Amino acid sequence: MKNSISTPIEISKTNRSKIEQVDFENLNFGKTFTDHMFICNYANGVWETPKIIPYGPLTLDPSSRVFHYGQAVFEGMKAYKDEHDDIFMFRPEENFNRINASAKRLCIPEFPEAYFFDGLKTLLELDSDWIKPGYGNSLYIRPFVIATEASVLALEADEYSFMIICSPAQSYYAGEVNLLIEEKYSRSASGGFGYAKAAGNYAGQFYPTNLAKDKGYQQLIWTDSNTHEYIEEAGTMNVFFRINDTLRTAPISDRILDGITRKSLLEIAKREGITVDVSPIRISEIITAAENGTLKEVFGAGTAAVISPVKGFGHQGTHYDIEPIENSYASFFKKTLMDIQYNKAEDTFGWRYKV
Repeated sequence: MKNSISTPIEISKTNRSKIEQVDFENLNFGKTFTDHMFICNYANGVWETPKIIPYGPLTLDPSSRVFHYGQAVFEGMKAYKDEHDDIFMFRPEENFNRINASAKRLCIPEFPEAYFFDGLKTLLELDSDWIKPGYGNSLYIRPFVIATEASVLALEADEYSFMIICSPAQSYYAGEVNLLIEEKYSRSASGGFGYAKAAGNYAGQFYPTNLAKDKGYQQLIWTDSNTHEYIEEAGTMNVFFRINDTLRTAPISDRILDGITRKSLLEIAKREGITVDVSPIRISEIITAAENGTLKEVFGAGTAAVISPVKGFGHQGTHYDIEPIENSYASFFKKTLMDIQYNKAEDTFGWRYKV
């Protein structure tokens, strides 16, 4: 991974920053964006010279294939600023590898590594004032690529745009959440592209999630599409269960996103000597553990949410409360992870990437 910028990037700066109009104490996640954006177009078999331009609307042909056949993938990353105003990212090489894996599955050309890192670093340096120091403050980074070729022919496109936009963020979820175990609708299926961060994967979640909200739940616990007997993910997060002192989570597959926060927690747990069981999890096991008192914690893990504790879950008309405990795994993992991200602790894993 390169640390010096060598890629030729055309930069057009905004005439006037809009940062003074932003209330950083009251941010709605994903609603406010920085002054600039990165864009690189693909045509005639090559990625063209990348550009950084003022953030603004795009002009696309109505027949652009992204609108008709859904060739669109994205990533979610964060940049953090420490008390010395140094900027860091967390394991960005994992995001780079994953967006290219997602792109490959949707027949989108892979993006060059130098363009990705040099473009990202240039963009963060240009909009560095948008990254506020302090726990909970970050800059959410959204790289994405869409098919832009004007054609409604049902084939993969020959033209694409790779872009990066940034949004100042605070905590994604406020407080703890209630989840409903879903047994009718599926997030993904074997042989599909549930492991990819494809736009269509998320669109299909909205309807069943809204049905759960009508019942008083914030998100769903997704189950396998074949039998609905096994737990896979929670909302847009990987999900962990603490049964007694064993940390359990489902193995990744072509249905489950290989979450960067997830794999980081597993490595931290290994270092700390926490017993981990990565194996298929039956719903019945979690119900039994909730009923006999051995289910100590449930929490989601993801880039936006970091760690999101679950205070209860529903299944077939029965609700199970999870009583809060002292010295929870969720609070330990969150502090450990954030101390690394905000440069407040030694990074023995080599995850922190200085911009």
